[in-house]
Amino acid sequence: MPGLYVGLMSGTSMDGIDAVLLSSREDTTLQLRHHTHQPFSPQLRSTLLDLNRPGDNELHRAALAANALALGYAAVIRTLLAQAHVAAEQITAIGCHGQTVRHHPEHGYTLQLVNGALLAELTGIRVVCDFRSRDIAAGGEGAPLVPAFHRAVFAHPQLSRAIVNIGGIANITGLPAAGPVTGFDCGPGNVLLDGWIMKHQGRPYDADGAWSAQGTPLPELLERLLTHDFFDRRPPKSTGRETFHLQWVENSLTSQERPVDIQATLLELTAAGISHALDAYCPDAAEIYLCGGGARNQTLRKRIAALLPQRRVATTDELGLAVESVEAAAFAWLAECALTGKPGNLPQVTGASGLRVLGAIYPA
Repeated sequence: MPGLYVGLMSGTSMDGIDAVLLSSREDTTLQLRHHTHQPFSPQLRSTLLDLNRPGDNELHRAALAANALALGYAAVIRTLLAQAHVAAEQITAIGCHGQTVRHHPEHGYTLQLVNGALLAELTGIRVVCDFRSRDIAAGGEGAPLVPAFHRAVFAHPQLSRAIVNIGGIANITGLPAAGPVTGFDCGPGNVLLDGWIMKHQGRPYDADGAWSAQGTPLPELLERLLTHDFFDRRPPKSTGRETFHLQWVENSLTSQERPVDIQATLLELTAAGISHALDAYCPDAAEIYLCGGGARNQTLRKRIAALLPQRRVATTDELGLAVESVEAAAFAWLAECALTGKPGNLPQVTGASGLRVLGAIYPA
């Protein structure tokens, strides 16, 4: 369905909303028209973080947070369209991921907060959301969903590639020149790094990995952290804040470590999780392209490259899609898939029993 689509992504890092304007053409090519970012207010971010843990009156608080998210999404869409000089009437649909607060495919559910009906009402634009539930209903993990989009825009007919998205959680898409696409979550991305620097320095993230670079990784702590059974699980697999959180890190500490060295170790954990997974499941991928907020962390990027000396490590900027835009663009693309009745999942990635059309549609 040719037209203009808006993609919205607010991920596990909970730093805010990325919005993109994507143009889909009859020849199936895609063009990124515009991107904007809106940080969460401290109050909304705190509310969303609290909803990742059991607490009092959760249903009421979650419903209010979903409404607040719809208001935030509508605001960032107005900014996006104004900057791109496009009217709401020109938009075919909004693809909205929503905000994950619980992810338990082993119990048959995942929860991404958003009030899709309210968002459609506020914008006057058709909304597609709740993409993960149908895959889980079909026995899948519900994540990652971006590998199908990665195949559509980044695959090369002669070269084997891997796309590594470093958001709160890191996930990998293997794009072999021949053979099926693979994809899975491989462990923490920014979630532990962001949490640790917020706790000790009051900053939301470690810009360019500058604080990490001042510390020394602690081999014994890294070894303890890497014993988590998630790292040894075979794909398909997905994870979230339920698994990787600061309390889990603190349970492995002796109280003798310097905070800056722990930060350096957490960066090493992210880099090691990514490099080990690439070696195990994408051995033929000569080109590695990073995206997501972690791709802007120079210290992390250099460390990943050092652990993969035989491969070329770059960012998706080189492939024509800025690292900040990739996930939001994927959900704009998934919205188009939903409206045209095309499957949006890859069963070999998620473990679902078959291809499924994903998303719930709220008409304008």
